[in-house]
Amino acid sequence: MNRETREQFSRMFYKAFPDIQHTVDDLIAEGDKVAARLTARGTHKGDFQGIPPTGKPISFTGMRVFRFIGGKIAEEWANLDTMGIMQQLGAVPAKERHHK
Repeated sequence: MNRETREQFSRMFYKAFPDIQHTVDDLIAEGDKVAARLTARGTHKGDFQGIPPTGKPISFTGMRVFRFIGGKIAEEWANLDTMGIMQQLGAVPAKERHHK
């Protein structure tokens, strides 16, 4: 994801979930890379991926890895539980869990 695409996604995401709060669960650094495991919580108050505001609370996890050069982020990789978000908003049915 290039910088412009990331910024567009961020603007859309923060409009959809303006009260989003991020918690860093783990932060690990090695060499020129830093990895973060995150949990985010917020309320669906704006359009998200074509889904009108539902007012539903969401909670999801994600991971981000940054590579630094000269103290600045040179590259970034991100993985968010977008399926979990869509399930919480009711856009995708949640898979039933079977207990043994």
